[in-house]
Amino acid sequence: MQQHPHISRRRTGRLAGLTAALAAVVGLSTLTGPGAHAADNPYERGPAPTESSIEALRGPYAVSQTSVSRLAVTGFGGGTIYYPTTTADGTFGAIAVSPGYTALESSISWLGPRLASQGFVVFTIDTNTTLDQPDSRGDQLLAALDYLTQRSSVRNRVDSGRLGVMGHSMGGGGSLEAAKDRPSLQAAIPLTPWNLDKTWPEVRTPTLIFGADGDTIAPVSSHAEPFYSNLPSSLDRAYLELNNATHFTPNSSNTTIAKYSISWLKRFIDNDTRYEQFLCPLPRPSLTIEESRGNCPHTS
Repeated sequence: MQQHPHISRRRTGRLAGLTAALAAVVGLSTLTGPGAHAADNPYERGPAPTESSIEALRGPYAVSQTSVSRLAVTGFGGGTIYYPTTTADGTFGAIAVSPGYTALESSISWLGPRLASQGFVVFTIDTNTTLDQPDSRGDQLLAALDYLTQRSSVRNRVDSGRLGVMGHSMGGGGSLEAAKDRPSLQAAIPLTPWNLDKTWPEVRTPTLIFGADGDTIAPVSSHAEPFYSNLPSSLDRAYLELNNATHFTPNSSNTTIAKYSISWLKRFIDNDTRYEQFLCPLPRPSLTIEESRGNCPHTS
């Protein structure tokens, strides 16, 4: 059938208009330089990553911090907020981090500036008591995120729709509890986690679990490994077992933990596929990694 000439011209005109619009977008991106990611992904923050940039002690953002007194909050024990100093890049995704059993915020404080310098707002918290169990720590992580996004002095710097949780030991078990209770969370990273609950079919949050081969407090065979195995098989999930490590390895600055945590948070809180290269294919056994498991490629 012969195409009607008016329809043909109309389609041609639309294509020309679309081409011009695309050219304008490309031109704008070119003019505004490497910080202009809005056309592709409005949540991208920072320059394109390299192996050295995600292993560095500090990322591209200068970081400020503010202390939060336990007397000024309810539901958790206060803490420290670390955040990129600049306001030029808009809002940032945010993560709350819980310490473990008998531990204080200081035990996980190294993660604050290290993650914030890569383009996140990070809230390292104290818990109500040092003896709180994982379910309570999960509630406290969520209370900390609510404070961060609703009442904190940096709330205008935070994108309340892009949040995650981390935690060590019982705080790691608590991060699984938080993900179970709030499926809208974008990422969870339990560090040598401990929890009496071994099955997590309710979790819908992309989850990266770190175990340690020498952990005698939360042995991977009865904690980290079954936690990973009992997450939904369709979930974006990964398990990294640290080599020559102990239960307390996450309490000190650790390049392997930082590297893969940054990549996971960027991939799932910022939807930044530039970091997929560090997660898939799975890292091979090395001097720092005993083994790895996971779903590749990621689909979220």
